[in-house]
Amino acid sequence: MPHIGGLYVETHGPRDGEAVILSAGLGGSGAYWLPNLEALAKRYRVILYDHRGTARSDRALPADFSIDQMADDVLLVLDGLGVQAAHLVGHALGGLIGLALALKAPGRLKSVVAVNAWAKLEPHTARCFETRLSLLHHCGIDAFLAATPIFLYPAAWMAARPKRLAEEAKHQRMAFPGIDITEARIGAVAAFDVSARLSEILAPVLSLASEDDILSPWTAAEALAKGLPNGRFALTPRGVHACNVTEPETFNRIVLAWLAGETLPQGG
Repeated sequence: MPHIGGLYVETHGPRDGEAVILSAGLGGSGAYWLPNLEALAKRYRVILYDHRGTARSDRALPADFSIDQMADDVLLVLDGLGVQAAHLVGHALGGLIGLALALKAPGRLKSVVAVNAWAKLEPHTARCFETRLSLLHHCGIDAFLAATPIFLYPAAWMAARPKRLAEEAKHQRMAFPGIDITEARIGAVAAFDVSARLSEILAPVLSLASEDDILSPWTAAEALAKGLPNGRFALTPRGVHACNVTEPETFNRIVLAWLAGETLPQGG
């Protein structure tokens, strides 16, 4: 599979389909979207990529790494594939990238789905990131990775999947980008604030949230939608932060309906 400007990229689905680029959250790996790939690729040209600094992409980061620079990387991918305009589906940090790109190059986005995202970091979410960084610095990488699923998944979902979580932890440990890169990515999230510029984002944006998300309160996603000229808010009752992984069928139905311009199903 190709690398574009140091970024690992995969494409799936019909080459002549509408393009949908999927942007992961803090982990940065395109593999995060595997529970959703088959459903989306039946109709759309799906673009997966690994964020700069993570997974199979170049690990070197520019100074003062920012969400705006991450948006530049999306443009790099689209240009490299010859895609003039695409839908972007972004999870948390990936949703912030979509908002930044909608400000930077509005003609390149047909729409944005921002999943459990926000216009400005909530104090609660900041506390969660600070706690995770404290674990990383004072307890080490293994403690940081062991705590990560607690912020992503429901307790009952995790309890039923101990082998899966053990395999995830093993893979994440092998692919861990390093403390400096992780800190830089969290710092970029903390610095992101488009709350005063929401009126400038004209692209249609679906702000999709999980009511039981323990990392980012659903009220932040609701406030994001209300501040956008063409914002739509959808709330699912469960799924926690990684709702596209824990409730993929519900997530896929909502996103596919949004992309097709159809009425969102119940729960969205």
